[in-house]
Amino acid sequence: MDTETPGPYTFRSPMRLAIFSDVHANLEALSAVVEAYTHERIDKHYCLGDVVGYGANPNECANIVRRLAEVTILGNHDAAVAGRMDYSYYYEAARQALDQHANALTGENLAWLKTLPYKHRLSDVGVLLCHGSPVRIEEFEYIFAPEQARECLPIFDQLGDITFIGHSHLCKVFQLKAGDVRELPAKSFKLQAGYKYIVSVGSVGQPRDYDNRASFTVFDTDTRTFEFKRVEYDIDLAATKIFDSNLERNFGHRLFIGV
Repeated sequence: MDTETPGPYTFRSPMRLAIFSDVHANLEALSAVVEAYTHERIDKHYCLGDVVGYGANPNECANIVRRLAEVTILGNHDAAVAGRMDYSYYYEAARQALDQHANALTGENLAWLKTLPYKHRLSDVGVLLCHGSPVRIEEFEYIFAPEQARECLPIFDQLGDITFIGHSHLCKVFQLKAGDVRELPAKSFKLQAGYKYIVSVGSVGQPRDYDNRASFTVFDTDTRTFEFKRVEYDIDLAATKIFDSNLERNFGHRLFIGV
């Protein structure tokens, strides 16, 4: 079922929106991002999902995101842990992590994951929030290349002026107009009239673009400017927690190289 939270919210003045995704139970990375946002004059925070999975602190991260985010979107790892999707086809280590997180989460956090929407629209500022592709939204498909972004052209009118996604753990920008898609450099930019944008915001807790710093982003609704940002965090501690648990050791190793 293609559901979204009620809306839109009414923004009575220009806003700076914090958009982040794919925390993956990495408390050290999330804490660094939350601290970095305190220096960005943020008005509202939005999380694009996958609060859990892979890392060592699912409850602590869920607690922070629940308090911080105006809206949190359902990610595929969230859906799996909450019993909202079949993940039997995931590889063994990922399944084991999801099983562990399902058993570790408090009843309150598990109930929260069960309520998360697949998408959320901020119509008054032209923003759409999803975890993966807005096409076949419950299937959590990736957009990491122009070919995947092109599949959104048939629903061009349903996209936001800017559609924010996570899921791939990559920082990507795609510019769309009727019949055409261009990939732009993954750097800060200003929205141009006549185009729509799909932006993959990267990952807080498990970046995969060979930059091991936590990724987070800001969108200014007044200047229509989007910014990619990175912050260092205590990778040693985050990885050591994984090594000391029953989680797959590679979940810790990959944090050091950002892949």
